[in-house]
Amino acid sequence: MTLAKTQTPDLTTRKLVLATDLDGTFLGGSDEDRSRLYGWIEDNRATVGLIFVTGRDPKFIGELCRDHGVPWPDYAVGDVGTTIATVSPETGVEPIEHLEQEISARWGDAGDRIRARLDGHPGLSLQPTDFRYRVSYDIDSDRFDASAWDIVLDMGFQPLISDNRFFDVLPDGVSKGPSLRRLVSYLDIQQDRVLCAGDTLNDLSMLECGLPAVAVGNSEPDLISRVAHLEHLHMAQAHGAAGILEAIRAFDMHDLPKGY
Repeated sequence: MTLAKTQTPDLTTRKLVLATDLDGTFLGGSDEDRSRLYGWIEDNRATVGLIFVTGRDPKFIGELCRDHGVPWPDYAVGDVGTTIATVSPETGVEPIEHLEQEISARWGDAGDRIRARLDGHPGLSLQPTDFRYRVSYDIDSDRFDASAWDIVLDMGFQPLISDNRFFDVLPDGVSKGPSLRRLVSYLDIQQDRVLCAGDTLNDLSMLECGLPAVAVGNSEPDLISRVAHLEHLHMAQAHGAAGILEAIRAFDMHDLPKGY
């Protein structure tokens, strides 16, 4: 069933909506930094919205929040932008079907064709998760044959390499940035209230999409070189969770306690 707007959390009144990558970003930094950020979010849920924008799948997101003390987000843009969903402790991760219709149409049940075409390709190991609208591989950088990039393009899909470790095949034109913009527009969130945070190249489209953004201090060099010129982006010195707090302060997007 398609979810109506009246059934989804209202973020229009939140002073800040944090749209953050997980690995290396929201989950990055020291235990103390994460505890400080997570506690501050939980203490300010009336004025702070939370969207996970991640390469992780819905099952991982649910387990992360349920079992590891990570704040539940209001929404998730998962699977490198191919999932757009509501999230809650009661229902878990529930895709918003009408926001995914274009993603599904662009994919068109291509998984088997892509897996067959890249079967045995040097340096690619298929990830075991059965994603809905993507195919993902681990990269052995010593053996990887870059012709995989052209193979995917020739098939009409979008390749993405991040952290020199992962090779994703996505529907053409679909990634974190466009899917986040689709969600923000649907929810009628004021754009200058959204802070995007990331650390690898699969965050590039999100950091480039025009919303206020931060590349945390532990970002991969290839990402830094691509986003350093962006006027709407803060290049953090602090790593992970601390880099997010640094950007909130730098952009003056929400009051923070002294010392944060």
